[in-house]
Amino acid sequence: MSTWHIEYIKAAEKDLLALDRSQQLQVLKAIEKVSVNPLPINEGGLGKPLGSHSGNNLSGYLKIKLLKLGIRVVYQVVREDSVMKIIVISVRDDETVYKLARDRTK
Repeated sequence: MSTWHIEYIKAAEKDLLALDRSQQLQVLKAIEKVSVNPLPINEGGLGKPLGSHSGNNLSGYLKIKLLKLGIRVVYQVVREDSVMKIIVISVRDDETVYKLARDRTK
């Protein structure tokens, strides 16, 4: 399977630039790895599906967890265009990352 095209919304680009260089490289490496098959795990992919978190309904979105960095990446799969759209790159504090994702997907 070929790698999906990766797109960042403007706010996610800013999130990435706000990280230090070593964090950026690790986040980019993780996104690149998942982009080979960003579909949900239950469809044989590498994405971890999101549901409702702290009152934020994010069904249809997926996440990448970088445990050692304490960072999560929230993304959306656009199947018809084979696009992995990055929505949020943020600290792993549930409230923060999921609230940002909710606000950016409205």
